[in-house]
Amino acid sequence: MAGQCNIGVLSFPVARMVQAKENPHAHAALPRSPRVSYRMTTPASALAEGGTLAVFGFADAGSESADPRWLRVAVECFEAPASLEVWQIDGDVVCGRHGDLRWSAGGDWLFAAIELDERDSGGIEGAARQAYAQLRSFIGAHAARHVLRVWNYIGQINHGKDDAERYKQFCEGRAAGLGDFFAEGFPAATAIGHHHREPILQVYLLAGTAGGVAVENPRQVSAWRYPRQYGRTAPGFARGMLMPGHDALAISGTAAVVGHASAHEGDVAAQLEETLCNLHALLATAGMPAGFDAHSPLKVYVRHARDVAQVQALLQAKLPGVPVLLLHGDVCRRELLVEIDGWRFR
Repeated sequence: MAGQCNIGVLSFPVARMVQAKENPHAHAALPRSPRVSYRMTTPASALAEGGTLAVFGFADAGSESADPRWLRVAVECFEAPASLEVWQIDGDVVCGRHGDLRWSAGGDWLFAAIELDERDSGGIEGAARQAYAQLRSFIGAHAARHVLRVWNYIGQINHGKDDAERYKQFCEGRAAGLGDFFAEGFPAATAIGHHHREPILQVYLLAGTAGGVAVENPRQVSAWRYPRQYGRTAPGFARGMLMPGHDALAISGTAAVVGHASAHEGDVAAQLEETLCNLHALLATAGMPAGFDAHSPLKVYVRHARDVAQVQALLQAKLPGVPVLLLHGDVCRRELLVEIDGWRFR
């Protein structure tokens, strides 16, 4: 029935995880990417629509739902009332829970999410290890085992000094939980700090039955090649992921990083300009149309509330007509004030 989610528990034979990788000759026959939109609606209304794979609210926006496809992300939206993010596919969707995981699947696509209290895992490193180990086990037994895009939301992401910084500890825990999960290449990803009152780690992802093409940015050092100053374990993500049908680019969290160094410390306007330069370079490298349009939803994470009006005005001038969610989030480096992720559809 349209809009209904069949609740269940999946049981799969054990299988080795396979990550996204290039298959440039197969995309013509592959399914189109999930459609992503920002909408003023309720979780119940969005979940009732046919083909809804996942729905996301932000902090205190909207009502709740027990449906496994619903996730309230721990970052707050600066605008009220806040839009919901909706993922939709062509076809029926089933969903359920598996231990700490919630999941939904339909056609060639899988959404999976996990939320853990750090206090139950001895801190952020243990929580990251546990989260990624559970995701690896679950997805490794699913037909949609090509992980294309991952989001991570971490409390107090910049707290701690040097190797004791929480983001660096997260990276170590993630790598330990992954093992050889992404041995042949990384998915696109975001890691943002939230201000939720509880010490929770949220991780969610999109996977498919076919692999995509990881895209790097010629203006930036690949994250997994960062020098030692950024931690014992380099961040593991691609700058973007060209989806299997080559109809969309999933854009990783992108900030004012040139080479491997942060640029324009203390200047949010200049950082935003540099970030947009990085995004345009990524689009060109991926062979996507230049610029962004009304079908290119973006999330913009701003560290300080005092900078929101300036960021919003700049975005309206630089990206007119582009759907934008302005969110209160801390970038993984404390000197960075703004970060953008999202989608570019053909």
